[in-house]
Amino acid sequence: MSELLAGPIADRHAALGASFAEFGGWNMPVSYAGTVAEHTAVREAVAIFDVSHLGKALVSGPGAAAFVNSTLTNDLGKIVPGKAQYTLCCNESGGVVDDLIIYLVSDDEVFLVPNAANTASVVAQMSAVAPDGISITDQHRDFAVFAVQGPRSPEVLEGLGLPADMAYMAFADAELSTADGDKPVRVCRTGYTGERGYEILPRWDDAGAVFDVLLEAITAAGGQAAGLGARDTLRTEMGYALHGHELSPEITPVQARSSWAVGWDKPSFFGRDALLAEKEAGPARRLYGLKATGRGVPRADCAVKLGDTRIGVCTSGTFSPTLKQGIALALLDTASGVKKGDQVVVDVRGRDLTCEVVIPPFVPSHV
Repeated sequence: MSELLAGPIADRHAALGASFAEFGGWNMPVSYAGTVAEHTAVREAVAIFDVSHLGKALVSGPGAAAFVNSTLTNDLGKIVPGKAQYTLCCNESGGVVDDLIIYLVSDDEVFLVPNAANTASVVAQMSAVAPDGISITDQHRDFAVFAVQGPRSPEVLEGLGLPADMAYMAFADAELSTADGDKPVRVCRTGYTGERGYEILPRWDDAGAVFDVLLEAITAAGGQAAGLGARDTLRTEMGYALHGHELSPEITPVQARSSWAVGWDKPSFFGRDALLAEKEAGPARRLYGLKATGRGVPRADCAVKLGDTRIGVCTSGTFSPTLKQGIALALLDTASGVKKGDQVVVDVRGRDLTCEVVIPPFVPSHV
C-alpha cells in the first residue's frame, strides 16, 4: 500500500489535536473537538476546513473555455469570467468520472478543482482530446484550499480585508495580510455545507501563514477548526453528492438528481449520447433521502426494502446533528413505484429500521 500523502499544514492539524484518517489517498483531519461540535459551529457560527487535498488543474490557451465546455457537462456559456460553476466529467456510458468546480478566469483560462483521487483521471481524459494550443496542467500541489463556512463567515472575511459581498459562485483575487507578509489568495463564495461560506485558495507554500490568520479570526468569532467528519454530516444533511457514493463511473447524473448540472442543449460533452438516452427513457434508479422514524442510523451499503423486496441501497448514511435522527441517501429502483412520503425499511446489520422517503435537502439551505 502506498504511503498516504500529506497536506501543507499537517503539523498544525497535529498541534490542534486532530484525529486523522485516509481520504482519497491523503492523510486528512477527521475531527478536533468532536464532529457534533464542529458541525454545530458551521450551522450556528463559523468554522474552517482544510480541503487542500482537492485537485487543481489549469486549462489554458486560445479557446480554453470553449474546449472545456465541449467536454464537461454544465454549460459554461451560462456564466461570465469571475464566476465558478459546478460540473461533471462523465464517461461514454454517462457515469461520473468526477464532479468538480470550475473557475472561469477568461476565454483562454479555466481553473479546475476536482476531487483528490480523480484529478489524474480528469486531466488524462481531457488531455486525450485537447486540440493543439490547449494545455492542461496538473497543479495539485501548487495551491491549498481552505473552506470558511457558516453564518458568521462574511464578517470573518470582511474583518481580514477579503472580499465577502459577492454573489453565490462568484470569485475574486485578493491579498491577505499575514505575519509573513501579504499573500495572494483566490476567494470564491461557495462550499459544501449548505451555509453561507467561502473557499480560499492560497499558494501551497503560503498555506500555513494563511491558515493561522484565518483560524485566529474564526476563533475570535466563536468558531473553530472542523474536520472531514463534520464536512460529511453537513453535506449529507443537504443531500450533496459525494463521489464514490452518490456519483461514480456507474452512477449517472440523471440517477443522482444532478441533471441540473448538465447543459442538455449543448452539442457535445463527454457521455452526451448516453445521458440523453437515459433522460428520454427515464432512469432505472433514482436518488432519494431517507429519514429514520425510530432509533437507529442507516449507513452506506445498507439494503433498502419495500415489504420483503429489496429496492435499493443506501449510498451514504449518518446521524444528523441538526435533526437528531438518522438520515441517509439511497439509490432506489424506479420500478418499485416508491415516492416521497412512503415508508421503507433499511437493513442495518440485520435489524430493520423504518425510514420515510424524502427529497433532500433534509434541512434548509442558507448559501
